[in-house]
Amino acid sequence: WGCARGKRGSWSSPPSWATETGELLRRFPGEQRSSLRWSCSLRGFLTVCLIMSVKLNALHSDSYIEVSQYRDQHFKGNRYEQEKLLKQSNTLYVGNLSFYTTEEQVHELFAKCGDVKRIIIGLDKVKKTACGFCFVEYYTRGDAENAMRFVNGTRLDDRIIRTDWDAGFKEGRQYGRGKSGGQVRDEYRQDYDPARGGYGKLAQQQRSTEARNTF
Repeated sequence: WGCARGKRGSWSSPPSWATETGELLRRFPGEQRSSLRWSCSLRGFLTVCLIMSVKLNALHSDSYIEVSQYRDQHFKGNRYEQEKLLKQSNTLYVGNLSFYTTEEQVHELFAKCGDVKRIIIGLDKVKKTACGFCFVEYYTRGDAENAMRFVNGTRLDDRIIRTDWDAGFKEGRQYGRGKSGGQVRDEYRQDYDPARGGYGKLAQQQRSTEARNTF
């Protein structure tokens, strides 16, 4: 057994099956031992092949491009149709953007993964100003998959952005769905985020009410 050398010059122990095989071989005479040794060598070879196969399958598995559990509740169609479109789509939803991030900045980042067909910046439906999300459409599914692998979770404008598959942009989806016009998440957010308009809308209203009552 060709044992690998470990740390600090020590030699690692052979696997248990190799030790057991050696002990078994010593109990057999000449010709039988040779035949059995070949059989055991084959077993070792097949074991290594199995281990390598498992490792290669793990490397080939690409969880980054899998369709997430999120489903658009406003999708015009059933769940099966939405699932099918998500698995074929070239369009990505991009979230957690700064309100000040421009289309040019988005294009510069996502173009590193392939040819971008178009970018639709999400807008506050009342103010018609950017509200922190966008859609990025590629010409091919492969380029969109590269963006899912390499752009999701990276920084843009000093913010960690997230990407997800989108079933395909339809007119009207560029507008926020929150009661105040922006995204729903910014309605209920309690923290102060200067890149997304400060406090959440409800928190702003509450603070304004408290300020009026103080005076």
